[in-house]
Amino acid sequence: MQNVLLGILIPFIGTTLGSSLVFFMKNKINDKIQKFLLGFAAGVMIAASVWSLLLPSMNIAKEQGIVEWIPACVGFLLGILFLLLLDIIIPHLHVSSTKPEGLKSNFKKTTMFFLAVTLHNIPEGMAAGVVFAGVLLDNVGLSFAGALALSIGIAIQNFPEGAIISIPFKAEGFSKPKAFFYGVLSGIVEPIAALITILLTNLVVPILPYLLSFAAGAMIYAVVEELIPESQQGKHTNLGTIGVALGFVVMMVLDTALG
Repeated sequence: MQNVLLGILIPFIGTTLGSSLVFFMKNKINDKIQKFLLGFAAGVMIAASVWSLLLPSMNIAKEQGIVEWIPACVGFLLGILFLLLLDIIIPHLHVSSTKPEGLKSNFKKTTMFFLAVTLHNIPEGMAAGVVFAGVLLDNVGLSFAGALALSIGIAIQNFPEGAIISIPFKAEGFSKPKAFFYGVLSGIVEPIAALITILLTNLVVPILPYLLSFAAGAMIYAVVEELIPESQQGKHTNLGTIGVALGFVVMMVLDTALG
């Protein structure tokens, strides 16, 4: 159980490390670096959705005597719909929104983006919680190494998110410690969502394939709605594309090597 608790904290550590860049960088991340990091995060999430979530979902469904693609399709579409509804219900700003003019508008943009990242960290926490819950069940074909690979992958893509949150807060006049705090705060929802999912482990068994694919759908929604559009806006879009390719390959290798 201690290993599981450590595993669900790894994504949060990624956010924290990314947020700590506020102590070493100026008020703005270099545009080229930001494009690459956003693309890299997108690639990691796409690969994690396939190898860590959708494929295990289909394998477990097959073992349960269910047609493999049904839970994968249903859960995936529900995950997309869930994030779509949250986007409509909860006011926030998309990463790709046009930058408003004026100090107050900039602060509002930073705050709303904080809400957007925090919102999309919830399904990532659920994804980690689901796979580690499967590991605790010990009879559904999910390995600790595979779950660890997913957590590391989420941590990798959380790193730039932490920086993208904390550095703009500093640019708006917040002290470095306070800006760092807001970056960390955006990621705290992940271990909380993961822990809640694990505490409900006994209820997870019959619907585990659906939950895995649900998490995949939610993560893909975040990629399509937020990360890809931002990485492809303005100049240096090729760096975003390269980032996607490298992120995908890194996560694919990480998952297949450990899983």
